[in-house]
Amino acid sequence: MKELFGSPGRASGLGLRVGQFVFAAASIGVMVSAHGFFNSTAFWSSFITQHHFPEFLQVTSILSLAAASASAGVTILYARDLHYCNATPHFPCKRFQISIALAFISWFLLAVSSHVMFWLMASV
Repeated sequence: MKELFGSPGRASGLGLRVGQFVFAAASIGVMVSAHGFFNSTAFWSSFITQHHFPEFLQVTSILSLAAASASAGVTILYARDLHYCNATPHFPCKRFQISIALAFISWFLLAVSSHVMFWLMASV
């Protein structure tokens, strides 16, 4: 079996998994702590995808990217196109933007893990 960066059993693999967990947990924490989160159903896809820690990395990686992208699209719609953030001062747009940035970082780490696992499966 090849020794790749991020392979299971190596410190880099542990670092990737811990990074995924930390950034996903931070994203969920920021999102849930935002006032009015439970009234904004558009952000639930990102929350649900990050809540299920990756077992099938390739599928989870694609779903995580889709959820983060959809949430980012809704945030851009609210913030820039509809100017909803300026009109409604109690709507926490900054928290949602931070949460989505953390979700993309978590997705990047998940994509690296997925790529490494794909190469490990191909090399067997």
